Amino acid sequence: MRHLSRRTVLLSALAAPAVARAPRAWAQGDFPNRSIRLVIPWPPGASADAFLRSIADQAGRRLGQTVVPDNKPGANATLSALALKDAKPDGYTLGQIHTGTVRAQLMAEQPSYDAQTDFSYIIQLSGSVHGIVVRADSPYQTLEELVAAAKASPGKLNYGTFGQSSVQNMTMVDLQQRLGIEMTHVPYRGGGELYQGLLGKQIDAIADASGWIPLVQGGQFRLLVVWGSNRMKLFPEVRTLKEAGIDLVVNSPYGICGPKGMDPAVVKKLHDAFKEALSDAATQAVMEKFSMPTLYLDGAGYAAAYKELEGVERANLKRVGMLARQG
Repeated sequence: MRHLSRRTVLLSALAAPAVARAPRAWAQGDFPNRSIRLVIPWPPGASADAFLRSIADQAGRRLGQTVVPDNKPGANATLSALALKDAKPDGYTLGQIHTGTVRAQLMAEQPSYDAQTDFSYIIQLSGSVHGIVVRADSPYQTLEELVAAAKASPGKLNYGTFGQSSVQNMTMVDLQQRLGIEMTHVPYRGGGELYQGLLGKQIDAIADASGWIPLVQGGQFRLLVVWGSNRMKLFPEVRTLKEAGIDLVVNSPYGICGPKGMDPAVVKKLHDAFKEALSDAATQAVMEKFSMPTLYLDGAGYAAAYKELEGVERANLKRVGMLARQG
């Protein structure tokens, strides 16, 4: 009887871990069994929003559940990061993590998240094509003319972006330092307000991603320069910053993350669905419309790239006097 009791105890002990593991294994195989939330830190209508909505739709088709876009603009486009930090790591809350997420963290005296430890990096997808745009009736036909006017009247000309820590404003601050000019920054909440500000002559120029493409094509705006490695196919006559004599390239890669501690099997399932969605014809059509590059990296590559990015951003912020975190 004593031997039987020991055997029973031993078998029970061996079985316990298997029982404990069973719910997790079931969850992996069942994922997803309900809709998934994708937090987009931009207002509806922005180029990144259009892309993320398209890829969410295509990924949802592959996952068999709806991926629901949830726009949360504001707070220097960091609300996706905050949503991930506070969410359960079950794969049902995802968010766009972009270069501004890292930058805003370094600019905060008391950051609310750590981009190196608070997220599960799933997949890097694309990036934004940025440029400087003025109204079509603006007196500035070229970048050089805008720079000359800013140099002649320091602080008189103003420009709009999505916020102080946005890649657009950071690049404009960098450009002003390189060119020895001073312009006044005017932050806006989103693309619609930003473009209306320019159309309404509240500002002289905007620095933004490619949401301005339809307005340039429609004749309301004039594109002065683009920030990427190459000229845009849609506007082959417009030079890059490098071609204008400024040694600077801005691609602003971004992707999708989840909360830290996600199950690797769930991460892989999400990665595979979004990777397939990236190459889908519907997604590619949106990317073509906004001249978005494919900048795919898997989760490990995405995390490594953003670890390197933090060092680059730290140096950039220190150079322009906007670094809060010295450690």
